[in-house]
Amino acid sequence: MSKSADEMKTELEPEKLDLRSHDIAEERRQELLRLFPEIRTEDGKLAFDRLKLALGEAVDVGKERYGLTWPGKAECFKVIQTPSLGTLRPCPEESVSFDTTENLIIEGDNLEVLKLLQKSYLGRVKMIYIDPPYNTGNDFIYPDNYSESLQTYLEYTGQVDAEGKRFGTNTDTDGRFHSKWLNMMYPRLYLARNLLRDDGVIFISIDDNEVSNLRRLCDEVFGEEGFVATIVWRKKITPDARQDIDATHDYVVVYCRSADALGKQGTFGTIPLSDERRKSFSNPDNDSRGPWASVDMTGMKGRATADQFFDVALPSGRVIGPPPGRSWGVAPATFAKLRADNRIWFGKDGDGVPRMKKFLSESTGQNSATWWTEDQSGTTESAKKALVPLFADPDIFDFPKPVDLVRRCVMMLGDPSAIVLDFFAGSGTTAHAVLDLNRQDGGRRSLVLAQLPEPTGRDDFRTIADICKERVRRVIRKMNDEDGDKLDLDGAKKQDRGFRVFKLAESNFMTWEASKPKDPEALAKQLELHVEHIRDGRNAGDLLYEILLKSGFPLTTPIETLTLAGKQVHSIASGALLVCLNRELTLDLVRAIADRKPERVVCLDAGFAGNDQLKANAAQLFRAKGVTSFKTV
Repeated sequence: MSKSADEMKTELEPEKLDLRSHDIAEERRQELLRLFPEIRTEDGKLAFDRLKLALGEAVDVGKERYGLTWPGKAECFKVIQTPSLGTLRPCPEESVSFDTTENLIIEGDNLEVLKLLQKSYLGRVKMIYIDPPYNTGNDFIYPDNYSESLQTYLEYTGQVDAEGKRFGTNTDTDGRFHSKWLNMMYPRLYLARNLLRDDGVIFISIDDNEVSNLRRLCDEVFGEEGFVATIVWRKKITPDARQDIDATHDYVVVYCRSADALGKQGTFGTIPLSDERRKSFSNPDNDSRGPWASVDMTGMKGRATADQFFDVALPSGRVIGPPPGRSWGVAPATFAKLRADNRIWFGKDGDGVPRMKKFLSESTGQNSATWWTEDQSGTTESAKKALVPLFADPDIFDFPKPVDLVRRCVMMLGDPSAIVLDFFAGSGTTAHAVLDLNRQDGGRRSLVLAQLPEPTGRDDFRTIADICKERVRRVIRKMNDEDGDKLDLDGAKKQDRGFRVFKLAESNFMTWEASKPKDPEALAKQLELHVEHIRDGRNAGDLLYEILLKSGFPLTTPIETLTLAGKQVHSIASGALLVCLNRELTLDLVRAIADRKPERVVCLDAGFAGNDQLKANAAQLFRAKGVTSFKTV
């Protein structure tokens, strides 16, 4: 059957690059249709009644059910499902080692930033640490109109003219005090979960004001089975005498991306032994292997195998079995080997219940507990003092978190090359902690930070984002000054002590706005704008990184600039993607690009200058060379 001219033309035309962030709702719909094809309606929609039948359940929506609800929750899903049309513009002049570093500091509204990271960082982040607003009755910043978060942000930062939509504040006199906090947190946690690896973990600092709501919120986003622990850390030593009962502690709530990761090796690592734990090691029998501590070597009776119930002859001559309700933790053969190697302690008189000897020299650390003291995780006072060597002003930022606290969270992970994300970056404590830990153990952890440029009222650092960037610069400078040219711990290349700055902005490419008025004057204005659809003031770097981001590549992907047929072409990820931003494409250039056999190609639509024949030839050449995706923007 022959194809029509329109069909053939469609086949020969490249796709348009999708400038929207990842469409989460559509992905979920497609996954449901894949699992339950029987729920597809005639027009391709979902029949939820059929889904209930497929699951063997009949749910009466009129009945009350357990769950967390609040005013605005339904709107949160609309916010989550609305793709962002923003971009992240590179700022090499504010960065440190922009071309080589794997670390990112992104200035912008974290809701939009999280949306924009969905394609390129989906399932790649090992750890998230955040210190969100505690909702203590003081103001916190949030967008008044969640459905226009990007527009609100652009007005807030003066990038477009304001029309009354601003970032607002939340105080304890507001009638929806808790609801506004939940509306702010829910979309961010939902989007953040998508970025975590299957064995990824999130740590959230919080206090008593919202800890109960946070737990229920996380139960909904991560599932109750994803709950790991609520850590209590002592934030100050001396109680405030003005308070009847002063809160000297805060919390760190910990959840896993997937409950399957709990208990698996690699999800959590050990932390260094505390001074208190080290003091428990001694050497009463002068063992040549040095100090040791004895640990219980019995097991639970209900989980034991038959060979874990046997009698043991003690050095004293007495014969005993496992304690009541318990088994031995090992089988007889293993017990005999441990005993022959002098790894079982029977007490000074040789008549005690057997215990295993764990040697200090063989210790890889200890598991973390849920109670962290000031010597383990620092205090709010020590957090302020940590800023003095960097800024000489402990009051430059209100309520910073201690470096020790965040470093201890990072240390709990079993991955020294993890990506660590903090989308409430504040003064940059997470960056400080990760850089410091990498310096200590030779790790290769990388960072992604996001911070709203909230005004400070200061002349030197006008926004909190400015404080964050400058703190990280000064931490890097201080470390480099102290280390000189010293190599890192494994003798390899120097550690990554840099960061790339990106700033949230409108897309570099103007898209057709269907919501605009349809009168002749408005249509004429839109048509005029789309003659040149690249915004004024945007450079090649801006365009390149937007294409990178929206093609699903991380912002730190290596970029090489090639010269093909006398024109510049950017090679992404060792040639997996070739991007040509030239406005005068030629057949020779198209052939040269095709000859490199990339997986994907993106060109400026303006580069074809209305030459449909050249565009059709390009599509044919790329297809012949095995290019799987040819798109224009």
